[in-house]
Parts: sequence; C-alpha cells; structure tokens
Amino acid sequence: MSTVIKVDRLSKVYNNGSVKTVALDDVSFSIKQGEFVAIMGPSGSGKSTLMHILGALDTPTTGDYYLANVNVAKLSDDQLADIRNQRIGFVFQAYNLLPRATSLKNVMLPLAYAGIPIKKREVMARELLVKVGLAERINYTSNQLSGGQQQRVAIARALVMNPNIILADEPTGNIASAQAEEIMTLFHDLHQQGHTIIIITHEPDIAEHAERTMHIKDGKLVTP
Repeated sequence: MSTVIKVDRLSKVYNNGSVKTVALDDVSFSIKQGEFVAIMGPSGSGKSTLMHILGALDTPTTGDYYLANVNVAKLSDDQLADIRNQRIGFVFQAYNLLPRATSLKNVMLPLAYAGIPIKKREVMARELLVKVGLAERINYTSNQLSGGQQQRVAIARALVMNPNIILADEPTGNIASAQAEEIMTLFHDLHQQGHTIIIITHEPDIAEHAERTMHIKDGKLVTP
C-alpha cells in the first residue's frame, strides 16, 4: 500500500503575547492508503491540533505534511479548499449540521459548493442517507434526530464527495454507547470499502476498533 499521509518533524506553537503554548512537538509518522488508525490522547494533548493540520484547516509552525506526496504547505488557498472539499471527509463530535435543514439538505451542501446540478445532488445525497441507515429520516430536520442519527447524517455528508480519507474527531463523544457501536460499525464498513480512516479519540474502547493506535501526550507522539 502506498503512503497517503506523511508527517515529518511537525510542530505547532501558539503565541499569545508573552505566553507560548507548544501544541505539537516534533511529531513524525506516516499512514498508508486504506489504513484504519486511531490517535489517542487526553484533553490538551495536541490531538485535535494534529487533526486540523491533517485536514488542511491549520498549518504547522515547523515541519512538513505530505498528502499523497504533495507538500501541503506549498499549496494555494484554492488548492487547500479543494483538498478539504474533495480529498478529505470530516466528521466532528458536535456534528456541525444546520439544525433546521433536513438530512437531505445537510448532505447536499458540499455538492452545492462543488457546483453539481441540484437534481444530481439530491440523488447522490439520498443514496448515501440510505447507505447509512437513514432512509426513513431523509426529510427530518437535524433537531428532530437523535445524536446517533445526527452523526450518521454527518458521516453521509463526509462521504458525499467520495473522499479517500475520513477524519473523525471524537465521533462518538456525544452519543450513547449502543449508538457509538453502530457508528463504529459504519466506519468499519467504510474501511472495508478502501477508505483511509483516522479517528481522534480519548476512549480506549473506540480506539480498539482501529488497526493501529498512536498516542499523543503533551504534544509529543508516544507511540508511532
């Protein structure tokens, strides 16, 4: 399998006046296409900062991040936007859905940004909502859904542009344990279909679902 992500001596430092906070400290690792990886660490360990860099939402202070052998730091804003919209699917703990929009409209949103015609958008979004088990909830608004159902909508939205990589930040943090297992089953299915899955979590039972677990503590990678 080819290397899809390579991080080389990555550091991230935040400066707030005279106060310097080191969020990541000389982190290096690689992830191969099709791997299922968990990144674990306590609150404040730097794992969410790392996810933001992997998702091209933030930039490192020093070091290099290569996505499919391309140095992300060298890309233009438009190229970074293309990565976020087409190469990487994001799943967040807080779902980040439009509360008064239906499941269908939430999943259609990335397709609208990509300029896909509305009829095709609807077909693609419906197919994915059926795929994640929400055939009966397509026209429900987000605030009419349970936490687990909202996370399924978020996963469908993350998949709608058919990205190679799925980045999930604490994807089961706001839902009951039974629903969490259902969500993890969905991630297993995606992994079997060839997606690269990276999950940020502080829960050992969630990390156990992955093929490989990396641990971050105080901004340093403890387990490569």
